[in-house]
Amino acid sequence: MEREGFLLINPDMDKFYKAKEEEISQLIAREKDLAPLAEPPSKPDFRESLEKGHSKRGIALIAEYKRASPSLGDINLALSPQEAQEAYREADAISVLTEERYFKGSLEYLSIMGSSSPPLLRKDFIFHPLQISATALTPASAILLIVRLRTEPNFLGDMISEARAAYLTPVAEIFNPKELSVARDAGAKVIQVNSRDLGDMKVDFRGTLEFIKNNPPLKDEFFILASGIQSAADFRAARSYGYHAALVGTFLTRRGNPKDNLAALYGGL
Repeated sequence: MEREGFLLINPDMDKFYKAKEEEISQLIAREKDLAPLAEPPSKPDFRESLEKGHSKRGIALIAEYKRASPSLGDINLALSPQEAQEAYREADAISVLTEERYFKGSLEYLSIMGSSSPPLLRKDFIFHPLQISATALTPASAILLIVRLRTEPNFLGDMISEARAAYLTPVAEIFNPKELSVARDAGAKVIQVNSRDLGDMKVDFRGTLEFIKNNPPLKDEFFILASGIQSAADFRAARSYGYHAALVGTFLTRRGNPKDNLAALYGGL
């Protein structure tokens, strides 16, 4: 599907493009305000923090601030960004949902949390390089790039280069071995394997555990498991199967105190 004469959107992802279309148009209109950074900003290093967590306990933890989702609806609208930041002080990184329509997020949440917290990952549907430019101006240290969003052969490689040039760690999200090959060909080093298929929203946690056994990380690759962790036992399983890190959202925020839930994951190890 062609958009604006150059975007080739995966048809399964078109609804997410429509959710971001206005944002992208606004960024194009003010492109001159999104000049590249002249020097590296003072931000915590995303991968370095995860590697420290992995060395410490055998698996790093990315705690996610997620207020809602397409599959679950509202999760915890009462939890503020400040409260989440405080609850997640002991996490190795914080993932922040900034997409507004489906996840009720906001780009402003990154600035509210600030760069003094664990490193921040912007999690959103990134279709356009100007979204990377806008992210670079926030306290985020990393940005999620979902492999299946666009279908141009060089798209992911170009976006990874854009992210690195903007002093952001690119995290390539995949769902299957074919997408892993695309990510590797594009030069991705931090690879997130999502248990949830964005096409039908189904979760295959067991299949994702097996994925890393059948597709082990290459040298210098760092694998993150995302979605489906519902207990300390699941967190342990991610570690035992060989994942370097796990991203956990709903388990932390849907019930109880997020700080206590985070402690329970660590305690379960």
